[in-house]
Order: sequence, then structure tokens, then C-alpha cells
Amino acid sequence: MSPTSRNSTHFGFSSVPEEEKLDLVQNVFSSVSNKYDIMNDAMSLGIHRLWKDALVDWLAPRERQELLDLAGGTGDIASRFLKRSNNGRAVVLDINESMLESGRSRASGQRMQGRIEWILGNAEMMPFATGRFDACTIGFGARNFAHLKKGLMECRRVLKTGGRLLVLEFSQFTGRGGLKPLYDAYSFRVIPKIGEIIANDGDSYRYLVESIRKFPDQDEFAAIIRDCGFGNVKYRNLSFGIVAIHSGWKI
Repeated sequence: MSPTSRNSTHFGFSSVPEEEKLDLVQNVFSSVSNKYDIMNDAMSLGIHRLWKDALVDWLAPRERQELLDLAGGTGDIASRFLKRSNNGRAVVLDINESMLESGRSRASGQRMQGRIEWILGNAEMMPFATGRFDACTIGFGARNFAHLKKGLMECRRVLKTGGRLLVLEFSQFTGRGGLKPLYDAYSFRVIPKIGEIIANDGDSYRYLVESIRKFPDQDEFAAIIRDCGFGNVKYRNLSFGIVAIHSGWKI
């Protein structure tokens, strides 16, 4: 199959057949899973923790809610949700067993057994009943979907009427002046080097940087979410648009 056919998608700056992207993404996260949280701290200087706090703040968890956290293998967002939702429950779905194992190990130390479930699966074909969840979050995983709209429509399917989708994802940097060249230099030169030093895998982090640049900007992504049937779609930029949180409701 030609990589320029209508059935191709991006993997970083490369075009690959859609059916190959899942395995390629699997390989990336299998490679970095044991250093994933350390790398997040190193790459963002710890700011990723504030971004995830902002996501859960905007979600404003309520009592007895059930959350679906997609691509949430290490449990960062699910654990934040459970600390804020009295008697709430969370289901973490991820395509990578190594990431899920890291999350399970962390959750056991936080005494969250019985309130959190870990499921290996594909966000584009979820094994859940229609209308099950009160909320769905995706933290830095949407850009790894092979079929973005298909994944978002699955999110809508498994949400209850009145349920909410929140997506935290790298986005279009809005800083002015000399900040943009500095941001690009840090992304393409420094981050892969950090990955090489800490995770012994510069190539995977080069892919992650490239995947950020290929992802739709804030307004484009908001339009895609609307096209998938969500209402009252809004977004908030964080850190000059390095990341954005998009919100939509199943109405």
C-alpha cells in the first residue's frame, strides 16, 4: 500500500498505513514505559503535573461519578480524579500492557484498589456499554490515535447523556517574539537528547515531538470534536498554548 494513499496516517513526520500505526505506537510506549514518569518530569520541568491538575479542576469531579481515562496507563489523571470524587470510580484503558503495569504498581501504593480498574484495549473499539460513563478524559493520547474521529465518536458513545469529554493535549504554541524558535529548538534538539540519556531511547521522543507538530491546532481540534457530535465545545490554553484542554458535552 502506498504511504500516500487515502488509508495512510501520520506517525510523526512519516506517513504510514493506518493499520500499522497501532503497532508502532505500541512499540514506542513499550520502550519508554519504565522511564515514562521520570521523562515527563524532566521534559516539562514538572509542569505536566500542573497541567493535569488543571484538567481535573475543570472537570470538577462530583460524588459517585465514574470516569473513563483513555491512554491513561500510569494513572496520573485517574488518581487525581479519585482523590477529588467521593466514592467515585475510574477505569483506565490503554493499548500498552507495560504502561498499565506501571499504573497498577503506582495505584497499589496509593491504596486505590477497588476504585480503579485497568483494561488493555483500543480506544477506537472500546469494550464498554453505550452510555456507561459520567466523564471521559484523554491525557496526551489523542494524537496517537490512528483514526482520531473514530476514537472521539467512541468516547461519545460510552458517555451518558450529559456526560463530558476533556482532552489534554499538546497544541499550537502561541508565544511571540523569540519564544517560538526557543520552543522549537528545545523540542527537536533537547527533548530527544533527554530521552537518549534517561530512557536510552532518543528516537521514541523524537517521534513524540513530531506527533505534536502533526496534531490539529486548537481551533481545528475543537471543530473535529463538534463534528463528532459533542456540544458546547470550548478550550483553554495553558503555558502559551504548549498544551490545551478541550471540553465537550454529550447533549
